[in-house]
Order: sequence, then C-alpha cells, then structure tokens
Amino acid sequence: MQELIFNTLQVTLSVLLIVIILIQQKGSGMGAAFGGGDSNVFSSKRGVDKVLHNGTIIIAILFFTISLIRIII
Repeated sequence: MQELIFNTLQVTLSVLLIVIILIQQKGSGMGAAFGGGDSNVFSSKRGVDKVLHNGTIIIAILFFTISLIRIII
C-alpha cells in the first residue's frame, strides 16, 4: 500500500512539474532555449509568472524529497 502511494505521488508530481515548466516557456524556438531569446535577462517576476516560478520550486523540492524517502524506505 505504501509503495502505491509513493508511486502515485511521484507520477502526479512529475506530470505537474512538466506542465508547469512548459507553461513558463516565453521564447520561441531552440535558440531561446539556449539563451538566444530575449535580451531582458534580469527582470522581476510579477503576477502569474511569480506564482508559476514559486510553484515550480515547491513541486521540484517535493518531488526530490519523495524520491529520497523512497530510496531510504
């Protein structure tokens, strides 16, 4: 039962992490992915951008923590 819970949590968090990262993409094409996009590198995040940024950090930390717990248990 415990393994089922951890598997479900990991799959759910990984899908959420992928979706939230894809929503954040601003640039177009592969050039933007490697730094060739907008020259406005240091800009403050506001509104939805800030929520998505913080959500990405929180979900990544949760995913990493659950992965470590699974290794230990």
